[in-house]
Amino acid sequence: MDEDSLKIRPLSTPEDMARVEELQRSVWTGDETEIVPAHLLLAVAHAGGVVLGAFEDDDMVGMVFGFLGTDSSHPDRVAMARLKHCSHMLAVHPRARSRGIGYRLKLAQREAVLQQGVRLATWTYDPLLSLNAHLNIRRLGAVCRTYIRDAYGRMRDGLNVGLPSDRFEVDWWVTSNRVKSRLTSARPPLDLAHYLEAGAQKLNPSGLREDGFPVPPETPERPQGNLILVEIPPDFLTLKTADQDLALRWREHSRSLFVDLFAQGFLVTDFVYLGGETVPRAYYLLSHGESTFG
Repeated sequence: MDEDSLKIRPLSTPEDMARVEELQRSVWTGDETEIVPAHLLLAVAHAGGVVLGAFEDDDMVGMVFGFLGTDSSHPDRVAMARLKHCSHMLAVHPRARSRGIGYRLKLAQREAVLQQGVRLATWTYDPLLSLNAHLNIRRLGAVCRTYIRDAYGRMRDGLNVGLPSDRFEVDWWVTSNRVKSRLTSARPPLDLAHYLEAGAQKLNPSGLREDGFPVPPETPERPQGNLILVEIPPDFLTLKTADQDLALRWREHSRSLFVDLFAQGFLVTDFVYLGGETVPRAYYLLSHGESTFG
């Protein structure tokens, strides 16, 4: 993709929002009830929210949508700091994936959030999706300390059907040093070897079945020290399609781990994907005692 060929602009007309509906149908297939309707998107855009579209020529290939909310988890903060941007949806058309469009939409959303005068944006995503983890944690510099069990109840679209809709809720401190350094590549990202040399503990090293799918251990280790690595499947959607029971086992296993680690004060601060390995591996890094504001 020629970077200059992609244009991102605010969406504000009924025609724009009808195209957003169609984009959603291409991404979340299978159930019309999961589609955010045009009239709601219009209301958000006209009330000061953020609805942005990414276009190649006149072809809409992506969108991001969010609105203002309050950060009730920190009642001790000053009134202005308690405002946050709730980023509800990011979508890239299947034919346009793996080209950095989602990343560029988030950068444009960050500029809009700064114009709103707030410092914090939050959103949810499935913690077992490695591509989302790489974007949200690794590239954008978001952190996570909140696990929501079955966040949206039973979902019926093709991506989510059949499993509890557990989610990470991430915090993206858009003016923080952490975020600025990730976005500018001011500090080279650390890899798995760096973390292991620093004493990071692999809490749940997975086994492999004969068909190549990872299997979580029956009994994870207990955390020791301030750096923890939690393994997830490198391609959860393929695993889920092949074996729903194994997918549910990973959901329950990872839920138990993250809920316990967050309760102990750990914070997700990085994500490492080893795609060049004979067997790909994917790990979250959790740190204890690190400032959220990074």
